[in-house]
Amino acid sequence: MQTNYLEKLNSEQIKPVMDTDGAVLVIAGAGSGKTRVLTSRIAYLVNELGVNPAEILAITFTNKAADEMKNRLATMVPSVDGMWVSTIHSMCVKILRSSITFLGYDKNFSIYSEDDKERVLKRILTEKGLEADKYLKACKNAISDAKNADLNPQEYKDENVRMPNVGVITEVFELYEQELKRANALDFDDLLIKTLHLFMEFDEICEYYSRRFTYVHIDEFQDTNTVQYKIARYLSSYHGNIFVVGDDDQSIYGWRGAKIQNILEFEKHFRGAKVYKLEQNYRSTKNILNLANLIIRNNQKRKSKVLWTENEVGEKPELYVSMDETSEAERVALNIKSQINKGKKASDFAVLMRVNALSRSFEQEFLKYNIPYKVFGGFKFFDRKEIKDLTAYLRIITNPLDNEAVLRVINVPRRGIGDKTIEVIKSTASEKGTSVYEQVSAFNELPLGGSAKSRIQDFKDTIYDIMMASLDKSVPEIVKLVIDRTDFLSQFAESTEENESKKMNVNELVNSAEEFSKINKGASLTDYLGSITLSSDTDEMDESNYVSIATVHAVKGLEFDTVYVAGLDETIFPISRACDSQEELEEERRLMYVAITRAKRELYLTRARSRYLYGNRSITQESRFLREIMPLLSVKGNLVNGYSAQRSYGYGNETSYRNYSNSSDGSEFGYYADENTSYGRTKSFNSGYKVTETLRVSNKPSSAKYSVGMKVIHKKFGKGTVIAVKAEGKFIDVAFVGAGIKSLASEIAPLEIDK
Repeated sequence: MQTNYLEKLNSEQIKPVMDTDGAVLVIAGAGSGKTRVLTSRIAYLVNELGVNPAEILAITFTNKAADEMKNRLATMVPSVDGMWVSTIHSMCVKILRSSITFLGYDKNFSIYSEDDKERVLKRILTEKGLEADKYLKACKNAISDAKNADLNPQEYKDENVRMPNVGVITEVFELYEQELKRANALDFDDLLIKTLHLFMEFDEICEYYSRRFTYVHIDEFQDTNTVQYKIARYLSSYHGNIFVVGDDDQSIYGWRGAKIQNILEFEKHFRGAKVYKLEQNYRSTKNILNLANLIIRNNQKRKSKVLWTENEVGEKPELYVSMDETSEAERVALNIKSQINKGKKASDFAVLMRVNALSRSFEQEFLKYNIPYKVFGGFKFFDRKEIKDLTAYLRIITNPLDNEAVLRVINVPRRGIGDKTIEVIKSTASEKGTSVYEQVSAFNELPLGGSAKSRIQDFKDTIYDIMMASLDKSVPEIVKLVIDRTDFLSQFAESTEENESKKMNVNELVNSAEEFSKINKGASLTDYLGSITLSSDTDEMDESNYVSIATVHAVKGLEFDTVYVAGLDETIFPISRACDSQEELEEERRLMYVAITRAKRELYLTRARSRYLYGNRSITQESRFLREIMPLLSVKGNLVNGYSAQRSYGYGNETSYRNYSNSSDGSEFGYYADENTSYGRTKSFNSGYKVTETLRVSNKPSSAKYSVGMKVIHKKFGKGTVIAVKAEGKFIDVAFVGAGIKSLASEIAPLEIDK
């Protein structure tokens, strides 16, 4: 057992640890040691004040955080027996198992998953004669929103009278609640709301738990929603001893109900509350913290604080401006690979982004250079449902006998072809020994009614039309054709963050096809599908050593030696819908703050001057967040097609970086370029803007170990032939069997000469 835990606290940390009476709010800046403070406070109560562990409650929001807290406490106090240290949902389950009979449920209630919830809602919608695909998502989201705000169906209807279909939604809500009650079941939101109702409606239950827990501790208080906040107040109502830790600058879950007002107005609701600030950061360098302080001070709704550290000054955060998303990802991959070759671990690095649709380019480049990675905050690009659905259509075009592909999309987007109909098609095909597609083509012979046959005919005609229209089209044109003829994007019509991300993923697939066709002239759809299969084939990796590719939301609470924040273009980060709302914009800025403060030693910010989005390649504008922190950044140029390049840009729709150049020659980015040869060319983009590049390429004789015609083996792509050697052999193009042409940095690509 640790006995020196108090000695490990700094002068600001020890103050709230020893303040044990009444309401205490600790504003804990990023990397300031909040978990240490919280666990030390509990240890102080037990070890120094003799508090019974059973009188202590500690709530957090993830199982990982709860486990970490338990493990730390086990080394700091003689016993944790009787102490409740858990997520808030686990705490509520404990309370409900003992007391839910007061609400008319049996204590052995079932807990419905999100899938269970969807099945119940689908059944209700079907029984009411409503189209499930039209109302399901709206009903599901509305029910969750209502419960998180502690609103019953009628209250929700009253507050949303102008919402489209609110009458249908609230009627389904009422029937859903009745169904759960009949099934003696609770959904995930009910675990909170039913606990709150126990406290509100039964004074004896509220008094029992608020008497039992003399000391209530809540971590990540900025993430609490309305119901969680009310539960906290009831739990602390008897003794009034509530200790909460959080950081308003890291409140990034407003989209799922978290209320930043809970932490900003803590003193208002808990009279006499004492507030402490932890501003010393133990994680990051001075330069990284200066950047974090500069960005977050632009928010108005926050408690003032300035992070500082005794750590080293460190490297200046670097902004890398690329021509497009491919060169953006390539620069990051080359940087990481070179540092791994120097002895760093892959797990030292993280690539963070606002939306996971941006991950494809990074996955593609990491595969090229055999960099182990894992994607968080979303599936790998080619494993995402919408991408699998689209590629299934492409598989049908090349091979109609592919039963799995046909079954996957026969009702995507929804055509009203139900499970029973699909079962008839499958069983008939099995009995006759034919393919599923053959039975679809022979729909008139199926033992089905006219309506079902009509829907199957619609699917058959759609596939046939696509097959015929695709005969003389390129791979990108075929992908666009499938999206258009199937009305694929209609399933994402509702304006939600999830749907926007899915649409961006679809656009990324088109971009992928265009890049493939550009590099692999004359390649067929079969060739493209082969390259996708290769890219999505995940080898077993050392799970303890990989680069994290993640959304910023997915890494809150984590830290990495080196962080790359990608996609810093306006409408991506901040996301487009936030640009017209001050409240949402401030949450986006907090998200940027969280991204920056994940970095310990090095921080790189990246963006692309053109990006493929919403079906078009467009010139982008830099994120407003970059403009806010530009004075503290080192701005660098980029590599294009394997050449060092120095550029001047001839359009004026974004901030000039010239004033912040670190180059001695006054060039815009100060990026090194060979000087033996130079030439210029102009690129035109859809927007009408022109970008002029000046490339300098050395004419010195090549000393490369690779030569045109040489046979090589890549760890991921297999056997290939060198077809071009560029930039004194620093970059080579290799044609791989089944994977197409790849441009690689010869010094770090995982290649062997095939003898």
